[in-house]
Amino acid sequence: MWPSRSGEQERLATELAGAKTPLGLTGLVDQATIATLALQLVASQRREDYFKAIRSRPTSAARADPHDPSFDAERAVAYHVQSGNIDEAGWLLFLMTYFARPASSGWLRLRDVYGSLGAGRWDWLTVTANPTAFYNWIGTNWQQIRGKFGNHRKYTSLRPNAPIPMRDAVADYLAWIGGAGHAAFFASAVHAAGNNPHTIFDHLYNSMKIGTFARLGKFDYLSLVGRYGLAPIEAGSAYLKGATGPESGARLLVDGTRESATPLASIQTTLDALDQRLKVGMTIMEDALCNWQKSPAKFVHYLG
Repeated sequence: MWPSRSGEQERLATELAGAKTPLGLTGLVDQATIATLALQLVASQRREDYFKAIRSRPTSAARADPHDPSFDAERAVAYHVQSGNIDEAGWLLFLMTYFARPASSGWLRLRDVYGSLGAGRWDWLTVTANPTAFYNWIGTNWQQIRGKFGNHRKYTSLRPNAPIPMRDAVADYLAWIGGAGHAAFFASAVHAAGNNPHTIFDHLYNSMKIGTFARLGKFDYLSLVGRYGLAPIEAGSAYLKGATGPESGARLLVDGTRESATPLASIQTTLDALDQRLKVGMTIMEDALCNWQKSPAKFVHYLG
C-alpha cells in the first residue's frame, strides 16, 4: 500500500521493533501489530501531507463558494488564508470541527449551513454582525439541513432543544475569539504563552471552553489551526485525559490492554520517548493510535 511511502513504513516498523523492549511496549505482540501500527502512522502522515499540499497550491475562489458545486471546506480555508482573510479561515475551521466530515455525505451539512441553504452565506462578518439572526435561522431551518455529522461528532445534534444546541457552541466561540478577530486573538496567545509551538497550543487548549467541544473537539480544532498556519502551534502532548480512542490506543501500546491503570502522565512519558525515535509528532501519533487500537493486527484505512 502506498509504494512511494514504503521506505518510511519500513523505517517506522524498524524503530517500533527496536523500541519494544527498552520502552516496554507490551502491546506490540508480534510483527503484525508492529507492521499495522507503522502503516497507521504512514496513513496519518499522508493526511498531514494533504493539508500541506492544498496550502501550497493556488486555490480557486469557486472552492470557497458554498453555492458552487466544487465547494470544498478544506480548500476554502486554504483560499481564505491565501487571500489574507484569517477571520473567514478561522470561522470555517470552527465549522469543520463542529460538523466534521462523514465519508457518506462529505461537507454537505457544513455547506448547507454556511451557504444558508442556497439563500445567502453565514460568513464571519454576517454572523458576528447579528448572531441572533444566525441562531434563529438554525432554529427555523435545522430540519432542512442535509448530510450528517462526522464520526467525531456523532452525538451532536442541530435540534434547538439539544442539551447543548449549536447556538450555544457558536456563542462560546465568538466570545472566545473576541471582537478583534482571529489574527489579533492568536497574536495575543503567542504573546501570552511565548514562542514555543507546544506551549502556545497548550495555552489555547486550556483556554478553550466551547459547548460540545470536549477534549477531541479542542484537539481537532487547534490541530487544524496549526496545519493551516493561522497560529504557530503544534501539539506537544497527545492530551490523553478525556480521550477515548487515543487513550485506548496508547494504553494498548504501552500496557497491552486498553483498560490498564497506569497513570496517563506515565503513558505520555513513554509516548514522548517513542517519538524521540519515530520523529512523527504528537498529532500524527494521536491519530495513528486511535485508528490502530480498532484493529491492531490488520490495517484498516479509516476515513471520515
